[in-house]
Amino acid sequence: MSDDVADRDDGPEIVVDRVLTIPNGLSLLRLVLVPVFFWLILDGHEGWALAVLMVSGASDYLDGTLARRWGQVSRVGQLLDPAADRLYIFSTVLGLAIREVIPWWLVILLVARDALVALTIPVLARHGFGPLPVHFLGKAATFNLLYAFPLLLLAEVGGGVGTVVRPVAWAFAWWGVALYWWAGWLYVRQTAAVVRAGPHPPTWNDGADVRPN
Repeated sequence: MSDDVADRDDGPEIVVDRVLTIPNGLSLLRLVLVPVFFWLILDGHEGWALAVLMVSGASDYLDGTLARRWGQVSRVGQLLDPAADRLYIFSTVLGLAIREVIPWWLVILLVARDALVALTIPVLARHGFGPLPVHFLGKAATFNLLYAFPLLLLAEVGGGVGTVVRPVAWAFAWWGVALYWWAGWLYVRQTAAVVRAGPHPPTWNDGADVRPN
């Protein structure tokens, strides 16, 4: 995709089937760093864990920007990018729960929501559809959670910073969990609407349109 096309919103985004691209390499780097990040949390190295998270966040921004600018938005990248986000959230949540920083029921809430959405994938596949586009609320939920859990990690550093950061972190966490479930419920409803509509699925307010594979 050329620069002039990338900056316009009047046409669909071109998705390519290439695998070996720099943006995909950056997404793969984020995935490789997940076990390192998880070990740092468990071993109590909050500072280094936050450093890895910052590198991951920078690569997340960079891979998306480069993919759009260079016309390298790929199906592989569209799978790797959200997978990395989910794994970082899950690793942080699991690590903080093991260290008893957050309660286990919070982990169960997040895992149950992902399990609910995962159940829609075989239903859609049975009717000839791929996964539905990510809803705006889902992006907002992920945004909140990606702020909440690193801030909870930062709060464990202690001192005045922890005192200030902890309530902010929990505010992001509660908003994130609420939006996460709301987005999940909308995803289930959209799945039902797509299945009922058959080969002519509806277009939602945020412009998401789904066609059979």
